[in-house]
Amino acid sequence: MTLSEVIEKYYVNQNYNCAETLLHAANEYYDLQISEADMKMMAGFGGGMFVGSTCGAMVGCIAALSKMVIHNKAHEELDTIRPLIQAYQRNFKQILGATQCVELKPKYNTTAKRCLPTCLMAGQALEKTLEEIKKEEE
Repeated sequence: MTLSEVIEKYYVNQNYNCAETLLHAANEYYDLQISEADMKMMAGFGGGMFVGSTCGAMVGCIAALSKMVIHNKAHEELDTIRPLIQAYQRNFKQILGATQCVELKPKYNTTAKRCLPTCLMAGQALEKTLEEIKKEEE
């Protein structure tokens, strides 16, 4: 299964919001071992925190990236986390054109698919970021 297929499974078939979907999908796809109980913390980030703020799909991906690289605390690993999250935000904005839900929804949300296109593109930005980091490490 591709990451896009896993995203679609959580968003369409299981009806999670954008933030929940991206963390669930990343958890499954990258085997992050985040518990279902801990996934509940993502609920309030959907729809730009319900006010059109930072895209929930972006937040879900940033949570996944954080889980992938942080061993203890972000402040102790800034040299790792900062460039990773900056790269993700750059890739997200390149692919989607904005980071705020209020700007993304009119472009990508439809009655039939809701925010699935945004979720899929957020996943593309995640994969692109991980590929870039992998190349830098080689």
